Amino acid sequence: MLPSYGNGGAGGDSHRMVFGHKDRSQKGIRGGRGGGFRAPSSSSPTTSASSQGASATAPKCTEYDTAYFQSYSHLGIHEEMLKDQVRTETYRKAIIQHQKYISGKVVMDVGCGTGILSIFCARVGARKVYAIEASDIAAQASEVVRANNLSDQIIVLHGRVEDAVIEEKVDVIISEWMGYMLLYESMLSSVIFARDRWLKPGGLILPSHASLYMAPITHSDRYHESIDFWRNVYGIDMSAMLPLAKQCAFEEPSVETITGENVLTWPCVVKYVDCYTVTVEELESVTAQYKFTSMMRAPLHGFAFWFDVEFNGPMTFPGNDRMQYNGNSYSDFQTNSNQSRKKPKSDELVTLSTAPEDAPTHWQQTVLYFFDPIDVEQDEVIAGRVTLTQSKENARFLNIHLEYCVGGRCFVKESVMR
Repeated sequence: MLPSYGNGGAGGDSHRMVFGHKDRSQKGIRGGRGGGFRAPSSSSPTTSASSQGASATAPKCTEYDTAYFQSYSHLGIHEEMLKDQVRTETYRKAIIQHQKYISGKVVMDVGCGTGILSIFCARVGARKVYAIEASDIAAQASEVVRANNLSDQIIVLHGRVEDAVIEEKVDVIISEWMGYMLLYESMLSSVIFARDRWLKPGGLILPSHASLYMAPITHSDRYHESIDFWRNVYGIDMSAMLPLAKQCAFEEPSVETITGENVLTWPCVVKYVDCYTVTVEELESVTAQYKFTSMMRAPLHGFAFWFDVEFNGPMTFPGNDRMQYNGNSYSDFQTNSNQSRKKPKSDELVTLSTAPEDAPTHWQQTVLYFFDPIDVEQDEVIAGRVTLTQSKENARFLNIHLEYCVGGRCFVKESVMR
């Protein structure tokens, strides 16, 4: 059992952090667009969603949801995602690899944006694609579909997936739902809704599985650039600015790119998601205990989070109830200390990774910095607990509660990604 935690600690890191609403270019909302449609009765390639006939269990569309969808009406958001070649090429590779499951089948694209994933599916032979988009970019997506002569295969539908009325089951659900720290924005709940309502038994979900990782990091350059600068400004002592500088630089979770050299240990898995079985309730609050052993002597500046997603069929559950993953037990990828090495690569497995040692993506990594670093020795243990909770104010926000113990001292850091 972990020791009890008091408030305060290194640099006064017990506080609530507010991630101000920013546009996409400033690392604000990202990850999914929410979807919705009403199946058309005419040949029009774009149809508005309708609440008529929608399930009574569909969640209410709040003012926060409306603002969220509106944020994805800006072209710059979609341009950034499309220019992320790691993201886009991995999805295309996965679609091509699963062509035999898509060709001649009915596909649902939840949060289609500009429609690129729907078009990839149509080009490998999908019989019909319901391209769902809640933001106004749906109008442009329908024009893209028409310009590529795919109106007979792709139906762009404007509205929330939760409000949709459709008369047939689908064979495949595809979505790019991931947000910063994987779970930010809570778009996965829309995919779960679509899965439970329309996916045929044995149907395919892309991506199929996801893992959120965390690891302690050292980043002296970042600290020096943001904090030490104030100690001597053109020969003037501005140390009085240090408390404010620390607050401005490290109060919020920071979305930035780090490298493998910044990571002090093997990462641990905070949350593993099986898209075939995960429930909405399971995502409301996620808690993981961790125990790291530092591989080097260095200042500990905070913790970094990243994720990967896998494009695979449903997992099987053998008689011993251990999850099987391409012949390997998922527990084989973990050590007794809850630290995880990278999963073995397979030519058959398509993975989109946002890890520091892999090619950069627009998700980068999310870092929770301390106000003041903590010196750690090689082989020193860093232990604690992290809890990620959907905000009661807005389920798309993410409350972060981080407890950590180093050298017999324990601290708490709290933040909110908005």
